Amino acid sequence: MRTSVPMWARAIGVVGLALAALHSADAQVAVPVLIAVRPIAPPAAALPEEGASSRERRFSFIAYGDARSQVDGSALQPDHRVVVDAMVARIKALASTPFPVKFVLQTGDAVANGTNGAAWNVSYSPLVERITRGAGVPYFLTAGNHDVAFAADSRPLGLHNMLTALSRLTPPEGSPRRLSGYPTFAFGYGQLFAIAIDSNVAADPVQLAWVTDQIEHLDRSRYRHVIAFFHHPPFSSGPHGGVAPGPTVTTDDNVERQTAAIRTLYAPMFRRFHVRMTLTGHDHLYDHWIERYTDAGGSYRRDDVVTGGGGAPIYTYRGEPDVRVYLTAGKGANVRLEHPMKPGTTPAENPHHFVVVQVDGDRLSLEVFGTGPTRYTPYGDRSRVELNDPN
Repeated sequence: MRTSVPMWARAIGVVGLALAALHSADAQVAVPVLIAVRPIAPPAAALPEEGASSRERRFSFIAYGDARSQVDGSALQPDHRVVVDAMVARIKALASTPFPVKFVLQTGDAVANGTNGAAWNVSYSPLVERITRGAGVPYFLTAGNHDVAFAADSRPLGLHNMLTALSRLTPPEGSPRRLSGYPTFAFGYGQLFAIAIDSNVAADPVQLAWVTDQIEHLDRSRYRHVIAFFHHPPFSSGPHGGVAPGPTVTTDDNVERQTAAIRTLYAPMFRRFHVRMTLTGHDHLYDHWIERYTDAGGSYRRDDVVTGGGGAPIYTYRGEPDVRVYLTAGKGANVRLEHPMKPGTTPAENPHHFVVVQVDGDRLSLEVFGTGPTRYTPYGDRSRVELNDPN
């Protein structure tokens, strides 16, 4: 009987043989140490098939991002551990309510250097398994720059390590909800459709075409809430937001190329198909923007939430981003932006955190939970906000 060998295992073998051949050919050549990444153990019960959850109208999910730490590869990520333990406690608290947590979304930068297999095995994956195995909740990660683009030549190994770690958590290669060869995938639950985009290659035409096709052909009578999660935010008032001096390579509105591609390629498509929310990271803080626009005589809103407080070093408010070029480009759709809250100017005002999004039929709300010594209330004296306009 022939035994099937998983793709991730075959890839590890190929890389290992290549490195061994290089070493034997010239013993003086420095060869990187390949540490085989192990797949993260999935929950005992996977998220049901899309058709099986079509009647689910009330539930919650958790979103957060940027877990990387300075001890990656040698110990558990200490601040990420605190966030994970708080999330597990919240999952348990909501389990007996009408809004149980059905899955967790992570917006990227799981580890400091994705090419380091030990960072996944030692520092990150055991914490994720507190959610998947301990709490029994599915977990979905999108690609951050530290995961797959730590250096100019690091994408092949970083991407391989990430895909291996996630090989039992995300739709498999060949699935209609997976873009083969990319960390790009989608899934549906209840009235919500979530799609993970690799914003490190936001200008990639293959990925853009696949994401567009997925959203364009959705049954919108069922999927009322389309949510995109990726790493580089379209808008932020943190250090990556476009405030001077800005990134090394400047673009329109003084933002990184990845953000520029999100703004110019994805934002018009999000408006075309009325994507309801984006969840991102990259800036290690909490931020919230609302884009309002018109389409075919109707008025719409998209909530753009930055949740990068998963344990990485804390960032602070840098200033309002320059969005003049973006607003000019969206003039035909009457695009305007609102900034309903602003991050703090000190680390103490920007604690590590996670977000619980509540789905209640056609309505969405969110609540932010900080892990600092005091209650985190980014909306004045509130931690919870409705994401719906009055009827």
